Amino acid sequence: MRSPAGKHPLGRALALFAVLSLGAGCSHMPWHRSAPPPPPPVHEVELSGGHEFPQYWERNTLLLDMSGVSDSGSVTIKPVAGTSWPVRIAVRVRPGSFPQLEVRGDQRLFLPVASSAEKPFDLEFDPGVYTAKTPQIVISWGTEARSAPVSAPPVNPR
Repeated sequence: MRSPAGKHPLGRALALFAVLSLGAGCSHMPWHRSAPPPPPPVHEVELSGGHEFPQYWERNTLLLDMSGVSDSGSVTIKPVAGTSWPVRIAVRVRPGSFPQLEVRGDQRLFLPVASSAEKPFDLEFDPGVYTAKTPQIVISWGTEARSAPVSAPPVNPR
């Protein structure tokens, strides 16, 4: 048996309140937010060698965006005149675009580039690769990035 209309006004009011409350919460769902803006480009190092890469600050790390690079090549970077090297430098690479990256400053560093990742990722230079007195850093990739020399173990004649 049905109850006559208007017999449970409190139940209808609660149901209406629940529907309106849930509907109002939908305007705050995460898919309604826009993506954060990309970091503004900067010019902290001079690039020579025929390649130009966007430069960004990501916290205290200067990021050179090499995600558009493929095959092989090299570039020489130097601090802009009157400035010094950033505390940290990293490069953004696209997976599988080349097998490894070679960085030559005060020390030599080989960074393998994974081919199984899905999105571009960042490779940070080790702290000893460059110092404040390093005049330039040469970055090579692809076939120009030679593999690390393999030395034979020392032979002790007895």
